[in-house]
Amino acid sequence: MARIERHFVCQACGAVTSRWVGRCEACSGWNTIVEEAPAREAAPKGLGTKPGRRIEFVPLDGPGEPLVRLETGIAEFDRVFGGGLIPGSAALVAGDPGIGKSTLLLQAAAGLAAKGLPTAYVSGEEGIEQIRLRAARLGASGAPVALAAATSLRDILTGLEGLDPAPCVVIVDSIQTLFLDSLDSAPGTVAQVRAAAHELIRFAKRSGAALLIVGHVTKDGAIAGPKVLEHMVDTVIYFEGERGHQFRIVRAIKNRFGPTDEIGVFEMTGGGLKEVSNPSALFLPADRSPVSGTAIFAGIEGTRPLLIEIQALVVSAPPGSPRRTVVGWDSGRLAMVLAVLEARAGLAFGGYDVFLNVAGGLRIEEPAADLAVAAALVSARLETPLDISAVIFGEIGLSGEVRPVAQAAARLKEAAKLGFERALAPRDAAAAGGGLVVETVARVEALVERLGSGAPKARRAAGPMRKAVERHG
Repeated sequence: MARIERHFVCQACGAVTSRWVGRCEACSGWNTIVEEAPAREAAPKGLGTKPGRRIEFVPLDGPGEPLVRLETGIAEFDRVFGGGLIPGSAALVAGDPGIGKSTLLLQAAAGLAAKGLPTAYVSGEEGIEQIRLRAARLGASGAPVALAAATSLRDILTGLEGLDPAPCVVIVDSIQTLFLDSLDSAPGTVAQVRAAAHELIRFAKRSGAALLIVGHVTKDGAIAGPKVLEHMVDTVIYFEGERGHQFRIVRAIKNRFGPTDEIGVFEMTGGGLKEVSNPSALFLPADRSPVSGTAIFAGIEGTRPLLIEIQALVVSAPPGSPRRTVVGWDSGRLAMVLAVLEARAGLAFGGYDVFLNVAGGLRIEEPAADLAVAAALVSARLETPLDISAVIFGEIGLSGEVRPVAQAAARLKEAAKLGFERALAPRDAAAAGGGLVVETVARVEALVERLGSGAPKARRAAGPMRKAVERHG
């Protein structure tokens, strides 16, 4: 009797093991190992003696056709892709459930079809009537989009190849619902997701259609399925934002045809997702009254300057371990800034609970927010409001120095456009004033001294650095 081999695959990272274990040794995920049936056809052991087909090599600087992008008519969506979709490319769109992936893609499909580009929308999660109801709510029911509800990949590919005219854009919602009948595993498993994505991408490259694939995420926020799925596609788009906020951030975390880390900003309304052309004005408070613990950070998201409000609250903690709660920023970086303020500027936070929030549901990744976070923390700790007409940016080192950051001129220009008058920034930003009065900060001691005299120890620590703040017109 032939021996039946058991095949266990991690559903988070795709690692294969010969037995079931509670924790994956590759990604350290718990309870992610699932038994799957191996493929019916074993992979060949070698190439053998039969020669392959000779491929043709061309010069690197030879003539080529320029990339023609397919614009959806949604400027923020096209911006994330670098100006529009590329024919023959494959993009993965992921995000939390209910955040608006299907809504935005249906709006994009309607915009493409309205421009005369044949567009196909295949749903494995909803029926035809459900999609039609959403289209009616979005005001897109008249768009000539070809709809289908199917989960068999063989049927989907046959249907797409039989469309006349051939589709220029194909949207599949979602990859976790598709299955290949040549595999015995269930839909959504690593083997099915990998094989389905491979066949869809082959179809896109062969037909020249732009492919948009919707992907699920895990409870930790990572894209579900094997990591190879992100390597296979050309672009990875991620939806960010809290369901309680009306704003949605669409971020490109991989893009072979455009800038990475570019963002598009949308507002969720009853009529679908509306693009926000000037997000800085929305992320800022309507009434910029002087309140301790709030600072305006001049950041860069992709190629776009963005002004964001950072809020800090510092309150006395009961005996024990004080709380450190962060929303929208890295908790490890907050711990570093608190340690630098205590070690270099003498401002203690050990007996206080610290709460930090990035307003609007946005998540900040760049280290240029260090100085704005430090200013908000010091302002909350000393109960001294910051100047409401000032923006702040700069990276803080472990020795307490304020380090320069990229694109200072763009940050200052955006602040001046929105009515700000001054900026706290590293020394190199003085030359790029952009119409603002730039007060350069060399060290965090100078920042603490500038914001108030509520901490005598901080004043003593800052004494030798009294000349670290230089004023430039």
